[in-house]
Amino acid sequence: MGSRLIIQGGVPLRGTLEASGAKNACLPIMAASILAQGEVELDRVPDISDVRVMAQILRQIGVQVDFDPLAGRMLLDSSQLKTTRAPEELVRRMNASFDVMGPLLARCGEGEVSMPGGCRLGPRPVNFHIEAFRKLGAEVKVEGGFVKAKSTGLVGGHILFPAVSVGATKNAMMAATMAKGTTILEGCAREPEISDLAHFLIKMGAKIEGIGTQTLRIEGVPRLHGAKHSVIADRIEGCTYLLGAVVTGGDITISNFKGAYSAALLEQLQAAGQEVEVGSDYVRVRGHRPILPLEITTAPYPGFPTDLHPQVVTMLTLAQGVSALAETIFDSRFMYVMELVRLGADLLASGKYVRIRGVDHLVGAPVDAPDIRAGGALVLAGLAAQGETVIRGVKYIDRGYQNLEAKLRSLGAKIERVERPLQELDQI
Repeated sequence: MGSRLIIQGGVPLRGTLEASGAKNACLPIMAASILAQGEVELDRVPDISDVRVMAQILRQIGVQVDFDPLAGRMLLDSSQLKTTRAPEELVRRMNASFDVMGPLLARCGEGEVSMPGGCRLGPRPVNFHIEAFRKLGAEVKVEGGFVKAKSTGLVGGHILFPAVSVGATKNAMMAATMAKGTTILEGCAREPEISDLAHFLIKMGAKIEGIGTQTLRIEGVPRLHGAKHSVIADRIEGCTYLLGAVVTGGDITISNFKGAYSAALLEQLQAAGQEVEVGSDYVRVRGHRPILPLEITTAPYPGFPTDLHPQVVTMLTLAQGVSALAETIFDSRFMYVMELVRLGADLLASGKYVRIRGVDHLVGAPVDAPDIRAGGALVLAGLAAQGETVIRGVKYIDRGYQNLEAKLRSLGAKIERVERPLQELDQI
């Protein structure tokens, strides 16, 4: 048996959705609960498979985790940690699982985490994390596929990241909150999700300055306490749905959503001739034809996010003219290209670039989602395509999109999830 999404395309999407909590903020915040001596209460926790995997990782190291998916509320209590070794079989399922290393090292003086897994986007080494831990006074070695770190007491230091790294910024910041003295982090990633993590740490008693900039100053404290926090909106999920308005010629509003965090995409949508309305807590997009061609380069925040690369390419497959996108973050982001070609797109990928020649329409076909964001792109393509699209690899989509089918159906989409034998589906 295998899960599939079946989409009957060609229906303009119309309506309003409330943004889910951000996956890329929630996962490190869950990991940071290890630092707390007291109960942590989180609201707006998305019910996605990555959150459930992180919850299982935390449970296996001794954190008590209670999750109410309908309410989006999670309670975490790390007062009874029982091990500093994260379970390998779970860690290998997602890259964000390595976020537990910094908190374990700071709280317990040691941590052992296997090399992380996740989407197949090319090598994502943890050497920046390791060097940061060493500059905070830890002894770190890599053996047998595990990163093992120990310290008799972390000490503040000066860490200059040689390149922007979201993961290393998170881990170094969490570890430094309990290091003795002052830590200066330079060359930090500036994503809103990192700022949300910093604000959560401050609620637990951390002392952090420079939030939202490339330089963070952290004064270590001896202990952190419990706190309550509401996770920020998921800008990638929200923008994926906004792109749905463009590709289907629809009209979609995302509520409880800050447009400022998604300015890079919204500016591109306006340049493509689309109607964008940004309110204090919502964004509305009305799709128009023609879609104008664009030239885009992905970059660290506040640049154009790599996590919207496949989705915006889907939009550009329907543009009038030739577009181009350069990918500067992940080496293997282009695995979605041949899947879009199956649907009738005219794409040519070479090195870090993809050329997109717009077509009049896409046509439904069976396709495979190779990662989370490519899965979102294929869903968009299926919604726009004429006829029926069958999407396999739904496990990737479930990692980043909460209640995808229900949300899309509320906008008028004809989409269903099915469980059928593989042979039967492959004959569709």
